[in-house]
Amino acid sequence: MDLGERSYDVVIGCGLLDEPSAWRSPASDASAMIVSNSTVAPLYLERLARSLQGRHYRVHSVELPDGEQHKDWSTLNKVFDALLDARCERATTLYALGGGVVGDVAGFAAACFMRGVPYIQLPTTLLAQVDSSVGGKTAINHALGKNMIGAFHQPRVVVCDLDTLSTLPDRELRAGLAEVIKYGPIADWAFFEWTERHLDDLLARERPALLHAVGRSCEIKADIVARDEREGGLRAVLNFGHTFGHAIEAGLGFGTWLHGEAVAAGMVMAAALSVRLGMLDSEAAARLTSLLARCGLPVQAPALAIERYIELMRLDKKRRDGETRFTLLEGRGRAVIHPADDALVREVVAQTIRRST
Repeated sequence: MDLGERSYDVVIGCGLLDEPSAWRSPASDASAMIVSNSTVAPLYLERLARSLQGRHYRVHSVELPDGEQHKDWSTLNKVFDALLDARCERATTLYALGGGVVGDVAGFAAACFMRGVPYIQLPTTLLAQVDSSVGGKTAINHALGKNMIGAFHQPRVVVCDLDTLSTLPDRELRAGLAEVIKYGPIADWAFFEWTERHLDDLLARERPALLHAVGRSCEIKADIVARDEREGGLRAVLNFGHTFGHAIEAGLGFGTWLHGEAVAAGMVMAAALSVRLGMLDSEAAARLTSLLARCGLPVQAPALAIERYIELMRLDKKRRDGETRFTLLEGRGRAVIHPADDALVREVVAQTIRRST
């Protein structure tokens, strides 16, 4: 991740939790705080803590509740409470051990505690490895919208240990593949075609396929973030499917659908909108829908009221001057930010909902 003096490595491999020397874990006299959750901690927390012994004079930990519904102020305060109770200081390093929620909450805590302390991402879900752990976005949810309260705070290193994917539930794996699939339509159609050919290998968790998928996804995201760290324009293309998807998550209640599931349905809707605007050929949209369906992901929108969709999408962070803007496809492998009239959006939502009834 090329960000000048804040550049860092994204390290991908196996057995990395046991080898902090392989990913430049800071050896210091300062303490460490491992932030994990009730699902991941029993599997990997002690293992990571043992590997950090000797690199930090004390290793503390805090266990958060699991689930998107807990990505809130209360959970964030649990991290602050643990840091203060342990008498942590500005040199303390936070280790985010878990999926996207853990990474976002720990990163936001690191951005805020004593006005900023270092942190390291150790994502244990596919979705976090290919997306949320890379790029420095940290946030918690608000009842009215996803990731509405947060900060940009880059990690010191991102460590993707593919071994942790062996304990990932199938549903979580499929949700992570939604973010893998996203990268092809927005930036590299050849990678999309590779994903079509190797989907069965990815679902079977074949290491060579996972290594390529995680690596290429991180390369694409790193290139985009390096050119637009704080989402002034270009970085918003990474949100393909997310304007619709975030509305689905908020409308159903956070945690009802996994983030990747909502993004999958959102990508189908965004591709349909792209076709309606004459920006994308219908065959490409159909291939995207087919690949998501093969993955076992939702390709139909939940039957929320159409006006509820419109209301929730008006909270999207890409909105400017009262106009909702979407990440759409301008051909295969190219995404752009484009406004769309509410009437046309209503038609796309209505058609998608009708297919689900």
